[in-house]
Order: sequence, then structure tokens, then C-alpha cells
Amino acid sequence: MIIEGAEPFLLKGGSNGVLLIHGFTGLPAELLLMGNFLNRAGFTVLGVRLAGHATNELNLMKTSNEDWFNSVLDGYAILNGLCEKIFVAGHSMGALLTLKLAYFRNVEKIVTLAAPIFINEDLHLKDLPPRSECKDFAVIRPHRRLKDVPPAVNKVYRKMPYISVHELVTLIEEVKILLPKITAPILIMQGTEDHTVQPRSADYIEENIKSARKEKIFVENCGHLMPLTETRDLVFEEVLKFLNET
Repeated sequence: MIIEGAEPFLLKGGSNGVLLIHGFTGLPAELLLMGNFLNRAGFTVLGVRLAGHATNELNLMKTSNEDWFNSVLDGYAILNGLCEKIFVAGHSMGALLTLKLAYFRNVEKIVTLAAPIFINEDLHLKDLPPRSECKDFAVIRPHRRLKDVPPAVNKVYRKMPYISVHELVTLIEEVKILLPKITAPILIMQGTEDHTVQPRSADYIEENIKSARKEKIFVENCGHLMPLTETRDLVFEEVLKFLNET
């Protein structure tokens, strides 16, 4: 059963569509504020729900990074049937899936928010047990108590399955290989106070992606949850500006 308020959302607008992709263990509601903002600007917006997400941790453990990408492909197909042009924006792991989609499908422009090419060392990813030992293990996560956000945003999983972290790591390595083959115009955004993703991830994307048109913005005093924190209005404005530029 999907968490109440964590369903995919479709906001109908004009002939230009934006596909929004949430992050690892996240849910579509994390991008609803951004979706509403872009919809008011005239875009049709679809916020997808990745397989195994917005339900429970056991469902997540049963899915792979390919399952997550298939959810993105399904969202793209829906939006492609409604719109003439498709733009894509993703947060965190959703940004990795945005990059992968830009390789496999035709998109006008892409936006990455806090793409995790390099994970903060304080999260001890190097200590992740081997995949064969991770079947039933998970790390406990703290409660979220964000204010002025959709209620479902604070209902993310309390446990992060280690086996799913392995799937995330696999996706990161795949995207690194794909970067030199991706040509879509890109806006790379990264918070300077991100304690999950190393800010140098943004530099790596800029340096390795093949896109002829690329823009990078570091947002001061912004943490990992770029679509939800106090600086989100600035983030939304920069995204809209980039999407509207000819």
C-alpha cells in the first residue's frame, strides 16, 4: 500500500512537460512544491514514484536499480504521450536516473539537484558489508520533521536496507560510464551545506558530461534536500529560468 499523500502526481499544463524524479528511499511528494511551481509557469508536470518506494522497506529490498529506471521509463512514456517536448529534473538518486534517461531517450534539457557521484565520507559507505552479507540488514534513519512541506514528505522509510544501498552504488558507477555519452543541455545544482553528497560531485558531472551547453550553480547555505529547504524558492527560480532559456 502506498503511503498516503505519496502517490505519483500529474499536473496538467501546456505542451512542454517536466518529468520529476525523487531520490533514494524518497517519494514523489518531495518534488510536489517544485512541481506546483513549474505547473503555475505553464508546464505539464509528472512526478513519478520509483518501484519499491513510498510503501515499505521490504518492498524496496525486492527492487533493483533497473526496476527504478523502468519506473522512470514508464513516466517518460506517459509524458511523451501528453507533451511535445520533455524536460527532466531529478533530486539525489533521481538526478542519477535523470542522467541515465538522457542517454536512452530524447529529452530537451535536464536538471540535476544534488546528484550523488561522491557520497560524504561521514556516511561510511566504505564500510558497507559485501552484498552477499546484506540480505536482511538495514540502518535506522532519524525521523524527519520538516516544516511547510507536504505531510507525506516526513513519512520516509525509517530503515535503509543495505542491499538497496548496493543497488545505488551500482547505479552511480553506471552513470559515471554514461556521462561522456550524454549530450542534453544540463543545469547542475548543488548545495554548499550538503552533508550527504560531496559538492565535488557537481564538478565531476560538469567535467565529464559531453553536453555542449552546461551550467553549474552552487547554492549557498543549502543542504541535501534542495526542493524542500529554505532556499527552495531560489532553486525553483533557477530551474525555471534554465528550462525557459532558448
